[in-house]
Amino acid sequence: FLLRHDIRPQKGVKKWTTRYYEWLNTLKFDYSASRIVYEEYMHQLTEIQQRLNRLEEEIERQAIIGVHAPMIQALQTLRGVAVVTAASLVAEVGSFQRFSSPKQFMAYVGLIPSESSSGELRRQGKITKAGNRHVRRLLIESAWSYRYPPAVKGKLKKRQEGQPPEILQISWKAQTRLNKRYFRLLSRGKVAGKAITAV
Repeated sequence: FLLRHDIRPQKGVKKWTTRYYEWLNTLKFDYSASRIVYEEYMHQLTEIQQRLNRLEEEIERQAIIGVHAPMIQALQTLRGVAVVTAASLVAEVGSFQRFSSPKQFMAYVGLIPSESSSGELRRQGKITKAGNRHVRRLLIESAWSYRYPPAVKGKLKKRQEGQPPEILQISWKAQTRLNKRYFRLLSRGKVAGKAITAV
């Protein structure tokens, strides 16, 4: 609606931030029809945000008391995996125990390289993308956090409180190994997006 009327915020105001919402609340329209349409759009945005808040609250509640709570809590000890990502992974995958190896899990989500082989010749190409697209997207988004030096602080530290030492050890090992892998791939000339997919 705003784009159709060529109404844009001033420079430096990023969309959907607090400053952006403050700017939206200052808008005035010459015609009552435009004002009503704008108010309806704003009302719909508010309703959608309230719905998202209710759903996120229920996800957080299930992450504490639900049947899959232990797995969700364990996944949250990993960097880049907060409650919504952990709950989504558990909902999509079900039981991780059905995979006998990490490679089998990666094949399930389509994160293994495609292959074109003939006789002695073996060529590996882009990832297959043949598996669960939602899980693949979640894992790739989470992998971006491994660009930063290994550390346990802030929200991650809070998510790790009360978790068994063996789970925390796995989390730390993942941080150090994946951070090193990311920079090793960059040093070989891989672009950041491909390095993150490999991570």
